[in-house]
Order: sequence, then C-alpha cells, then structure tokens
Amino acid sequence: MSSYEARFKVWRGDVEGGGLEDFAVEVNDGEVVLDIIHRLQATQAPDLAVRWNCKAGKCGSCSAEINGRPRLLCMTRMSVFGRDETVTVTPLRAFPVIRDLVTDVGFNHTKARQVPSFVAPEGLAPGEYRMMQEDVERPQEFRKCIECFLCQDVCHVVRDHEENKPAFAGPRFLMRIAELDMHPLDAAEETGLDRKRTAQEEHGLGYCNITKCCTEVCPEGIRITDNALIPMKERAVDRTYDPLVWLGSKIRRR
Repeated sequence: MSSYEARFKVWRGDVEGGGLEDFAVEVNDGEVVLDIIHRLQATQAPDLAVRWNCKAGKCGSCSAEINGRPRLLCMTRMSVFGRDETVTVTPLRAFPVIRDLVTDVGFNHTKARQVPSFVAPEGLAPGEYRMMQEDVERPQEFRKCIECFLCQDVCHVVRDHEENKPAFAGPRFLMRIAELDMHPLDAAEETGLDRKRTAQEEHGLGYCNITKCCTEVCPEGIRITDNALIPMKERAVDRTYDPLVWLGSKIRRR
C-alpha cells in the first residue's frame, strides 16, 4: 500500500464565525475524504465536528462541500484529486453552521412536514392496493433519495437567496410532491387537495428555473429535474392554462 502526504484546508468555527485551517495529513490507497477527516480527528484535531453514520453512501449524514462542490464525504475518493492539489472541505453553505462541518438542516425537516402525505383511496384497506407495474416503476426512482440534502444545498434559489426559503420547498420536496402526484392511487383530489396547485402556490415550483444543478450533485443519480420537476411544471401549467384540462378538472369535482 502506497501513501502520500496531502494538503487539506478544513473550515473550523461555529455560529459566531470561523475560517479555514491548514492540515498536512497522510493518505493511503483507496481512502475517501471521510477517512482523512477521521484521521485528522485522531491525530491533529480531536475536537473537529463532523456528522456521519453509515460510511456507505446510504444515510446522507456526511454531506459537506469539497472544493466548493456539494458531496458526500464517504463517497468522494481521494484518487479523484491530484497529489499536489489542496483539498478544501467546508460545511453546506445553504444552511446555518452549528460547528465546523456540521450544519443545521432543520429547514428541510420543516419543509417535509409541510408536504401532505399520501391519501389512501376510500374503500381500500392496506394490502388491497393494486397498481400496474409501470405505475410502480415510474416513481420508484424518487424513493432512492437518502435525504443528504445536497440538492437543497446546491439549488441557487435557496443557496443565494435566504429570503426565498419561506416560500420555496426546494428540489427534494418538490420531487416528493411530484411523486405523490404521479401515484395512481393517491386520492388527494377527492379530498380537495390539488397537488399541482399547491406545488405552484405554496411550495414555490415557479422559482425553479431547471438549471439541473440538483440532478448533477445527487449521489443516487436521481434525474430530479427531468423526471420530477419538469413534468410537474408541465402538469401545473396545463391545469392552469389549458382550457380542456381546466374544464375536465371542474367536471371531475362534481
């Protein structure tokens, strides 16, 4: 096993402020950035705060920014960087810092609670639901989400405009609304809940200008923009401006 000494800049601080601190640390073949952060904790900075859990890219806990790009620490191999390159690790920029690399992602949990859940069809008990296989597969992609919130962090509507947060759910939760709207058994409309209207009026779908940055950083490879946000936008526009769709929605309500 070969090793070398890498140069790291790691953000240290808390809600009061902070800055980048320089480190020189040993790197071995096959290691990921989280390994290096753990080595720093063990050898040079025992009070360095970082959130992590599974180290397998499935819990979404170790989200941070590496050289300015939102990534999972446990899924970013050191081999993607040159040996003479300085690796900079900073906390997620879109959310308030608690300490060092740990941020307060409570914004996302608040938004999650604002999305109405699946509405079960009347007259069907759990276990009696029947769906076509293609209807099962269509939203299955979205259920791979590990809620790392990298898409929320990179979305410039949230990242660059703090004032948008009250009115904008972000790509992760707009994707959730789109998933529910695609579900053939979701009986939301029978209860008066129009998911397309609420996506537009209450969760800020119109703020999204489909730059696809959320798709680019998704560690699960979910095509958030193409398969969730754009189709949702199209359905919302049809509901509002297509006269036949509008008339059909009025007739179904009677």
